[in-house]
Amino acid sequence: MFILVTAAIAPGLALLSYFYLRNQMATEPRRTLIQSFILGALITFPIMFIQYVLKEEGTITNQFVSNVLLSSGMEEFFKWLIIFSFIYRHVEFDDPYDGLLYGAGTSLGFATVENLLYLLSFGIDSAFLRALLPVSSHALFGVVMGYYFGKSKFAKNDKAVEYLILSLFVPMILHLVYNSILTFKGFWISLIAPFMFYLWWLALRKVKLAHQHLVDHLIEQNKI
Repeated sequence: MFILVTAAIAPGLALLSYFYLRNQMATEPRRTLIQSFILGALITFPIMFIQYVLKEEGTITNQFVSNVLLSSGMEEFFKWLIIFSFIYRHVEFDDPYDGLLYGAGTSLGFATVENLLYLLSFGIDSAFLRALLPVSSHALFGVVMGYYFGKSKFAKNDKAVEYLILSLFVPMILHLVYNSILTFKGFWISLIAPFMFYLWWLALRKVKLAHQHLVDHLIEQNKI
């Protein structure tokens, strides 16, 4: 049991640590980051309950619509809502890179609990594949979401609302593409590999841009 729990939790913590350590200009308060992780973990249960009820009731029978509403849409919306409601106006959200960290933290909280429940149900055999795909993809969706939250928070013009909208719909679309690829039985592997490479490229580009925004922000604040 200990090995299984460790295998379920380790990928999420490793990815969160990676994005945390990428920030070399300022140290984000660990307590707030942990809170975002915990909030992301807590929303796993209501999301899974709603998904279960809708599936059992046969409310949505079309697989594509199910991917949009039950997975991509619902999961990304709840993660977005957590950040917007509890973190976006937080006093410690004080530089553009913070959004990226809180986005990753919230998404990885959700992904870690989801991964733990999956491995408890189906065993440790799929631990590596789940770390490589579902857990990392949630992290990357969160990075993209958080990047746009950071852009919105510190926008100096009327684009704050536009970035806020992008923070929801860009990760939602990416999640939809990810889920759609998994429905192609037989050759999904040949599609998911290039998509994951693209997702990593996109997320790391957002990390680089967020870091540059942070440098610009600190210069304006006369902190460097």
